[in-house]
Amino acid sequence: MIDKHPHSFGRRLLLAPVVAVCATWLLVASVSVLAQHGANPQHWVGTWATAGFGRNQTPPGQNLARGQAPQAPAQPPSAPAQTTPAPQAQNPGAATGQGTAPARPAPLNFNNQTLRQIVHTSIGGATIRVVLSNVFGTAPLVIGAARIALQEKAAAIVPKSDRVLTFDGRATTTISGGAIALSDPVQLPVPDFANLAIDLYLPGDTAASPSPLTMHQFALQTNYVSPAGDHAGTVDMPVIATTTAWFFLARVEVMAPRQTGAVVAFGESTTDGNGSTPDGNDRWPDALARRLKAQNIRMAVLNTGIAGSRILNDGGSPSALARFDRDVLAQPGVTHVIDMGGGNDISARQTPSPTATEIIAGHKQLIERAHAHGLKIYGATLTRLGGGRQPWPPENEAKRLAVNEWIRTGNAYDGVIDFDAVVRDPQSPTKLLAQYASSDNIHPNGAGYEAMAKAIDLRFFTPIKDR
Repeated sequence: MIDKHPHSFGRRLLLAPVVAVCATWLLVASVSVLAQHGANPQHWVGTWATAGFGRNQTPPGQNLARGQAPQAPAQPPSAPAQTTPAPQAQNPGAATGQGTAPARPAPLNFNNQTLRQIVHTSIGGATIRVVLSNVFGTAPLVIGAARIALQEKAAAIVPKSDRVLTFDGRATTTISGGAIALSDPVQLPVPDFANLAIDLYLPGDTAASPSPLTMHQFALQTNYVSPAGDHAGTVDMPVIATTTAWFFLARVEVMAPRQTGAVVAFGESTTDGNGSTPDGNDRWPDALARRLKAQNIRMAVLNTGIAGSRILNDGGSPSALARFDRDVLAQPGVTHVIDMGGGNDISARQTPSPTATEIIAGHKQLIERAHAHGLKIYGATLTRLGGGRQPWPPENEAKRLAVNEWIRTGNAYDGVIDFDAVVRDPQSPTKLLAQYASSDNIHPNGAGYEAMAKAIDLRFFTPIKDR
């Protein structure tokens, strides 16, 4: 065979290093692409989350440095938050009736103080990070120091478990209004169902600005506020007051195996846990997390319920339609959603009152948005809303029954969880079974939430093999 290009061999020798370099570059690029598309064996998954909303401010000078220690009231109002202090704090499980606006304590403010806030993980991990939120703020929020540790008891942390939280390597950060801040990862072995203490030192006076505070009012968790000064990381932090709200917290994330997912519990006060045991972590999402663990299903559970939330309209918080992207779709590792909503749309005093058809249309919107992001979404029936201090109008019950019938038979959700069938009193169709009713006779108690969690088919949460 005659070579028609006598210099081609030399050209091939010259090209060989170039080809080798290109092949190496392509290999590196391919590895990088694979890492971006799921070859990485681990990813971030939320282990705890809460849904925030903005609280209006008190007049300047009214803050906890002056000794206020208000507690969360029974049930959020349907109208925007009030700024006048309540005459007396109320038990979070007390009855207030449907659609009413009970007196609320003045929103807390902080001035050169440290918050130690307790959150309860669903899954553990060795590498964690914290997401802080100023989403509802209109002015920058200065964080003078932030730390995380394992809670030992009350305001005390486990010695030597304390870790400094940094933001791009810095121990302080300023969060713009409407923004969040992700901390740098830290190494801290966190077990499943651990109580974490997150310290935030706030060097400024939050009452000096009209910027709303981003918070979750009904945490049903005792959190601690220091006297003046930076007490972040103190093993036994001095305490001047306590609060049952979370402030400026959005989420805690852990690095987990790639097949680990998260289910978001999305809804209203029954999802938020009204009527459950303060500091007891016995809301139905908490009980679901324990069931998943017992069956070796590695799945985080994130509770983004807000007491008083509605599907269609804003009330004490943004509507479900308005907050779905932030509180569901943006959660890292989310694969499944349980949606329980519409009760406050039915019970809130608003003119005109939404029809069952309109509430169902809101459900359909959430389903379509979940499916567009590849999520499985399950519909939970509305539990009994009667039995409180105020009469439950027949037209409200008719709407509830119509919405539940559609959830059960409409075939729009990927599956149905019939909470109503589990906790209702068959002898009194608008009431909860006595053993499952909290003191307000509207929300379940810890036993009721446990029964609700047991009604969830765990086959809904099959392990995800490929991502």
